[in-house]
Amino acid sequence: MRRGMSSSRLVPVLLFLVLGGVPLAAAQTSSQRPRTVAGVCGATNWACVAECIDAECIDTCMRKDCEQALARLKACTRNAGCSPSDAQCSARACQPICQRSFEPAPPSPEKDVQAPCEGVRAPGAPPPKNLVGTWSLVAASLPDEVTAREERIEAQPRSDYARSLQVSPTGCFVLRTSLEAATLGEGNSLVVRAWGTVEVAGKGRIRLRTRDGQAVGPVCGDKRVIPLSGPKLKFRGGAYDWDLEEEVLTLMVEDTTKQTFQFERVNPEGGKK
Repeated sequence: MRRGMSSSRLVPVLLFLVLGGVPLAAAQTSSQRPRTVAGVCGATNWACVAECIDAECIDTCMRKDCEQALARLKACTRNAGCSPSDAQCSARACQPICQRSFEPAPPSPEKDVQAPCEGVRAPGAPPPKNLVGTWSLVAASLPDEVTAREERIEAQPRSDYARSLQVSPTGCFVLRTSLEAATLGEGNSLVVRAWGTVEVAGKGRIRLRTRDGQAVGPVCGDKRVIPLSGPKLKFRGGAYDWDLEEEVLTLMVEDTTKQTFQFERVNPEGGKK
């Protein structure tokens, strides 16, 4: 690895989910938490989540109104004895609370974008060939000094917050985060995606320019396709130094935190190499 990208401070993702990290950019600091309609979870939260890589960033996006709404919903499904295998229990036993926990479905149904990279080509040079592929997050750096921070939304590691990065030969990327029942309540799940272009910004440096996104999945018994673009929703994008060693991709944020993330390549059959 290049100088400044040492993996000595990297920890496995499951441990990182317990200990937390630091938000990727100032846009997600505690003084600028996203808000949607009062008391519910909505597109503002999901647009914020879409660009997150670390778990602490996702938690920050979902705090305040969204966190409280989900706590009420999970308490209802828990009291109703909803089984994880019963996808309709939440809608059946807690429908009023579930509906109040999320923004209403858009009046004009949004279509699920199945292939967001189709026809997308980044300006300038294409990404390096060894950067192309699908990558699964396996480790993230901890800050040098542990400072006081709010309690994590969920203290125990789980399969929620699974993140992957896909880079196409034409320079399109898709950043995908899975939110499941442990976060959204039994019977609810969303795959939150942000996509855009990968711009080569010099040797060993790339910029992700997010163009659009969606959150898709069953919510309150119905499939939702939630658009994440609009006049009040703005994506930040980000610049990274990158390095590849033995099929492990390392991204380091180009800001004062120098936060570092490691991804393993996923083969076409769905396993890691």
